[in-house]
Amino acid sequence: MIKKQIFTFILRWAASSLGMYLCISLLGLATVGKESQEIFQETWMLYVVAGLIFSLVNSIVKPLIKMLALPLAILTMGISTLIINTAMVVLTIYLLPGVETTFLNAFVTSIVMSIINAVLNLII
Repeated sequence: MIKKQIFTFILRWAASSLGMYLCISLLGLATVGKESQEIFQETWMLYVVAGLIFSLVNSIVKPLIKMLALPLAILTMGISTLIINTAMVVLTIYLLPGVETTFLNAFVTSIVMSIINAVLNLII
């Protein structure tokens, strides 16, 4: 049982790292400053750490926020979930040293990450 949970978390971590790679580098939705280049000597380390932070935020913080925002989600018929997902991306970017983004770019990133997580949920 616990091996399956660890494998699932590692799979989600890898998918989140891939999604962060797509959003940070290919889509150009975040600017990577000198501070992150000093901390992460290899660029792939930035994406691995970003995926880890996003996975942890999604598994710890997001369920709490969704539970607190349940009345709002019912009232808005689920559209508030987009704002919650965007807030999780903003929190992830905030925790990464030297990476900055705008709210609109975080919104696009949250949509990309939601699609990646939906495909991963279908596979698992």
